[in-house]
Amino acid sequence: MLDAQGRVLYVNAALENMLGLSRRMLLGSDFSALFSDQSVVQAALAVVRTQDYAQLRLEAVLRRPQQDTMPVHAHIASAERAGELLVELWPLQVQAHQDREERLLEQAQANKELIRNLAHEIKNPLGGIRGAAQLLQLELASPELAEYTQVIIHEADRLQHLVDRLLAPHRQPQLVGDVNIHEVCEHVCRLVLAEYPHGLVILRDYDTSIPEFRGDRAQLVQALLNIVQNAAQALGERIAAGDAQITLRTRVARKLTIGRQRYRLALELHVIDNGPGVPEAIRERIFYPLVTGRDGGSGLGLPLAQAFVQHHEGMIDCESRPGCTDFRILIPLP
Repeated sequence: MLDAQGRVLYVNAALENMLGLSRRMLLGSDFSALFSDQSVVQAALAVVRTQDYAQLRLEAVLRRPQQDTMPVHAHIASAERAGELLVELWPLQVQAHQDREERLLEQAQANKELIRNLAHEIKNPLGGIRGAAQLLQLELASPELAEYTQVIIHEADRLQHLVDRLLAPHRQPQLVGDVNIHEVCEHVCRLVLAEYPHGLVILRDYDTSIPEFRGDRAQLVQALLNIVQNAAQALGERIAAGDAQITLRTRVARKLTIGRQRYRLALELHVIDNGPGVPEAIRERIFYPLVTGRDGGSGLGLPLAQAFVQHHEGMIDCESRPGCTDFRILIPLP
């Protein structure tokens, strides 16, 4: 909070921590002096104070004593008392992350509508093609020609299976019950280690204080299994070398925003692998249907996982670089 002269009336603990200065030192000081681009901040404060604008957003660089400067996103608005201003600051890194989360949620919603409409448009002709091929096969005089109708039937069945997988998250009703996330993790570990018994180690780093929550266990198992299997498949070379590693880490996140909704507590489940990383060309599109960086991959595992987690009002995001890929599942807790 600033007075009519731009002096600090109040700061919260977050700004004290960011600057490394106590509230007592900041009270009464010139707020704009905290920034590298002091004149720009002064001008922004002035136009809001004179009510040329009800509020204003800008990017600035915060100076921190004996620390590196920090780029921030600032929101300036008039307070209730005349001349006083309320200024909110977000580190640009945090703001960028929130913007990315919102894009992911909007993208997932658009994908859901597209997939549902497209899948229904594909299903009807597929049934007709398959039925016609079966009838044609019955009329063929030469058995050798049946090979061609079998190809049509087989490919129609393959496409039908693909469409069914695309529609799966929208068809299955949620079977809600009490879910223990660590039981889900252990179940997925057993399945993956049975498939990769040699060369792969799965490390557990659990916060055992995380409570049970209401959810669909089957959907969460499938979502986590898709992510862990993707990680294991990406670790092919390291599995062959015997040093492949996946870490499952659970934590409680506090005061977390998912999309535009603020939650007091949330489950934070990380799936971290030491593989080559997600190819940069598809890094921003990995939750799109049919996008894959692996030969023979369907490109459906991650979109389905995202859909199942969103059924629990959560989301999945990813940070990746060579040697470390981290998929983070966020689900609100009661």
